[in-house]
Amino acid sequence: MTISRGTKLVLASLMGCGLAFIYMPLLIVVLNSFNASKTFSWPPSELTTMWWSKAISNTGVREAITWSVIAGLVATAIALILGTCLAFAVARYNFFGKEVISLLVVLPISLPGIVTGIALNNTFTNTLGISTGLLTIIIGHATFCIVIVYNNAIARLRRMGTSLQEASMDLGANGFTTFRLITLPNLASALLAGGLLAFGLSFDEIVVTTFTAGPGIQTLPIWIFNNLFRPNQAPIVNVVAATLVIFSIIPIYLSQRLSSDSTTGGRL
Repeated sequence: MTISRGTKLVLASLMGCGLAFIYMPLLIVVLNSFNASKTFSWPPSELTTMWWSKAISNTGVREAITWSVIAGLVATAIALILGTCLAFAVARYNFFGKEVISLLVVLPISLPGIVTGIALNNTFTNTLGISTGLLTIIIGHATFCIVIVYNNAIARLRRMGTSLQEASMDLGANGFTTFRLITLPNLASALLAGGLLAFGLSFDEIVVTTFTAGPGIQTLPIWIFNNLFRPNQAPIVNVVAATLVIFSIIPIYLSQRLSSDSTTGGRL
């Protein structure tokens, strides 16, 4: 299809406006992390790296990062196990209510975070009598991380088909050997992509965490929210936010590459 020069210019302009709408606020956050003014005067009259050194030595930031990393890693591990098992069950077997189960698995990520948070908080505190803490944060995060892994795994399983597994079994390999040598290598990139996205989603979650975190536990998003309007902490918040923006590029890029439907069959 041939596109006229005028259409190309219009499309390019719209694309530029869309990218500017998304990334200009992020760019301002990064620039404000070097702003010498505590009031974030714009444009910055002076640039400094003072806030970066203070952020590195801030114990609250380090503790918040630790809580976020622990919760994200454990929630991602749970999601990888349960999401993969669910994907195998739905993709490889026919049973009554399969489509309903598939819908129920995906449903948590479509619900508003505040609904999920309230439901989990009531379940933990009122029904089960469990005090909120790190364990409840992990369980809360795993509920929506499972969806990410499940979607990636089931898409790859459906694209793979069953011919390779059947050929392996016909040649005498048992189920475990077939899974280890055939299924898992073909599924690995999809699981890695799902794991990266699940960890990123867990690390960034604030609404569900607010309802499931116990006293004394602050993940990084909660720390940012609690310190955003404190005059002495606001510049450090910008540094932390800028760091997250920069480091988020890597897992998102890798996840996009790994989960892309390329002609390489999902392999890099």
